[in-house]
Amino acid sequence: MDRFWLNSYPEDVPHDVYPDRYHSLTELLDESFRKHADQPFSVCMDRWMSYRELDELSAALGAWLQGRGLEPGARVAIMLPNLPQFAVSMAAVLRAGYTCVNVNPLYTARELEHQLKDSGATAIVLLENFAHTLEEVIAQTPVRHVVLASLGDLLGPWRGRWLSFAVRHLAKMVPAFRLPLGEGHSVTPFNAALAQGRGMSLRAQGQSLDSVAFLQYTGGTTGLSKGAVLTHRNIVAAILQAEAWFSPALKRVGDPRKVNSIAALPLYHIFALTLCLLAIRQGSHLSLIPNPRDIGKFVEVLKKRPFHMLPAVNTLFNALLQHPQFRTLDFSSLCVSQAGGMAASEGTARQWRQVTGCPMVEGWGMSETCAIGTNNPVTQATFSGTIGLPLPGIEIAIKDEAGQDLPPGSAGEICIRGSNVMQGYYRQPEETRKAFTHDGFLRTGDIGVMDARGHTRIVDRKKDMIIVSGFNVFPNELENEISLCPGVVECAAVGVADEKQGEAIKVYVVRSDPLLTEETLARFCHERLTGYKRPKYYEFRDELPKSNVGKILRRELRTATR
Repeated sequence: MDRFWLNSYPEDVPHDVYPDRYHSLTELLDESFRKHADQPFSVCMDRWMSYRELDELSAALGAWLQGRGLEPGARVAIMLPNLPQFAVSMAAVLRAGYTCVNVNPLYTARELEHQLKDSGATAIVLLENFAHTLEEVIAQTPVRHVVLASLGDLLGPWRGRWLSFAVRHLAKMVPAFRLPLGEGHSVTPFNAALAQGRGMSLRAQGQSLDSVAFLQYTGGTTGLSKGAVLTHRNIVAAILQAEAWFSPALKRVGDPRKVNSIAALPLYHIFALTLCLLAIRQGSHLSLIPNPRDIGKFVEVLKKRPFHMLPAVNTLFNALLQHPQFRTLDFSSLCVSQAGGMAASEGTARQWRQVTGCPMVEGWGMSETCAIGTNNPVTQATFSGTIGLPLPGIEIAIKDEAGQDLPPGSAGEICIRGSNVMQGYYRQPEETRKAFTHDGFLRTGDIGVMDARGHTRIVDRKKDMIIVSGFNVFPNELENEISLCPGVVECAAVGVADEKQGEAIKVYVVRSDPLLTEETLARFCHERLTGYKRPKYYEFRDELPKSNVGKILRRELRTATR
């Protein structure tokens, strides 16, 4: 395949990466723990953890898990927010020879039951705040061993105990629960498992790059979520691809171990997970943000020390910009403002550059690709409105419905091939077959156009397309234009049934200016959009429905309009 986009690469970015330099992801982790033992790995609520501590704690928990008699490759669920326990648990599961199953802590009982049953998880590490959800379904799942974490477990002996007490008894954020302790079941406090594991030895496992590292469940926007099978090779490749791409911007810092990355996006999500593993690879540290929805506390964390890398979704960038104290921060150290997870809007990008001086760099990826796919060069000075170039070792093709390649400038389905792309969907051979083209490209469901330089612009998701009088209208285009209207914070466009046109366009708008009216918006759209693209209906809201990552849920808005 002609990789003509390589001509647009920044200097010093390699064209390929070589995951075979490692025998497994575990080898990469062990190497980093040794090399960076005395470096800080994370800080959470002013409590620091070093790489040596991460090494010792994960070895202890891994040995404890092995002591439960789990079979090699067993699936272990992790249901934790951004606390130090997450990285310890993830590394423990991998080093013990098992497979990580990341779980959204805000799942309903139905969603949790599906994921635990589908994955076959026999153990779970979860925060006690969510144990009541597990209680509802555990009897219907394969789970036999529960490791129960508390907020303060790794935040110091005295402060940690106080924080756990306050969360349980003062804030009352831990609903009552009772987990079964029948034959073959165990419920063990997180710190007790660590204490027991310290007296045990972590046995080396015969892992390879083809071993399964993660079952990363998709968002399930079209039905029940599916588990993307991500091997050690997939994850190692994604880490090396991210390292190669971000290095030109992080050179400003000098020593990569001094980089402070902000972990506000949930670590169970593939976007944040891959950047967490990148931090481990380069020996840098993470500032953990357990609750990014509390923007005030988030800004207070940003005030405390220089920060160099801030990954976020468009809605989180927006939320920070709306907070009055955010503009008072020192942004001189900020090297990368990485947007992903959803389309970034030009309006937000412009304002972000004005406030921080750092251009927003948009990228694109999926759970099925370890969050890696395309990215704009991190050295660019302006927001491009595209998702950028394929990263090293990745091929992007724009294909028609029959799977045939389309020339540059043609709209078609974005398809991707590379060592970071999943092996398939767990125990779903038919879904896996449908997901790949005859020549091994993953069908993404995103409609895009690649230009002659290799930059791709996403037009929209197939399922979100609105058909007005036979014309295709893509919500991303509308939302990007409307975001430029003064007084608009964020917006979402959906199709609603219409007798004359088949579908009409309705736009939901969150405004910062209470004087912004439908008439003003309509005039703005009339000036910028052709007739069939102009919204027929407008509705102002205080907020839009979002996933826990901050992605606007158009499907909920479509349901609300029926």
